[in-house]
Amino acid sequence: MSSIDEQVQRIRSMVLPSGVLHGDPFQVLIKTILSHRTRDETTDTAASRLFERFPGPRELKNAPLEEVETLVRPTGFYSVKAARIIEVARIIDEDLGGVVPRTKEGLMRLPGVGPKTANCVRVFAYGDDAIPVDTHVHRIANRLGWVHTTSPEATESALEAVLPRHLWVPINELLVTFGKQVCRPVRPRCESCLLADTCPHGSAHSHVREGGIVKRHFENQ
Repeated sequence: MSSIDEQVQRIRSMVLPSGVLHGDPFQVLIKTILSHRTRDETTDTAASRLFERFPGPRELKNAPLEEVETLVRPTGFYSVKAARIIEVARIIDEDLGGVVPRTKEGLMRLPGVGPKTANCVRVFAYGDDAIPVDTHVHRIANRLGWVHTTSPEATESALEAVLPRHLWVPINELLVTFGKQVCRPVRPRCESCLLADTCPHGSAHSHVREGGIVKRHFENQ
C-alpha cells in the first residue's frame, strides 16, 4: 500500500463524506458553474430553486434573465452567472441535442467551463475517472507533500501522476470535507489530525501543551 493510500485511509477515519452521487449531467454542470466563489450551502439552495422552475436545458434557455438573476442572486456575481447558464443551456439544447458533453475537451468548449467544472461533471454526473481540483484539493495535496504546485491546473496533472487511479473519483469530495472540517485554510486543526505525524505542515504544529508539558497528541492512541 502506498503512503498516499495510507493517508487517505486516515482521512476517511476522520471525516464521513456522503459518497459520490451521480446526478443529472445538466444539473451537475449548472450547479458547478453557480458554485464558483460560493459556499456549498448557498449554492445548494439557489440551485434547488432554479431547477424547480427550469429543470432542463430547454426550459432554462427560454427563462427570463431577470427571473434567473433573482433565483441565483445569493451565489454572487449573479448577473454574469445567470447570463452564462442561460447561454450554456441554449448551446446544449440547440447545438448538442440536449446532451451534456462527457469529455473534458467537449465540456470546456462551453462558456464558463474550466478544468474543475468539467471534471466535476465527469465525476459527479458520469462517474468517470477524473480529479476535480478546487482550492481545498489544491491546498491539501500541497500541504501533505503529494505534489508541489502553484496552480489548480498543475495540481490536477501532478495528482494524475501520483494518485492511485482508484482514488481519482472519491478524492475531491474526501479532501473538500477534510478541508472544511480539519485541514482548514486558516488555523488548521493539526492538533486533532491523524496525519500530524506524516504531514510536513502538521509536524510543526502537532504538539499540545498539557500541565506545562509539551507532548505528542497521538502518542497514546
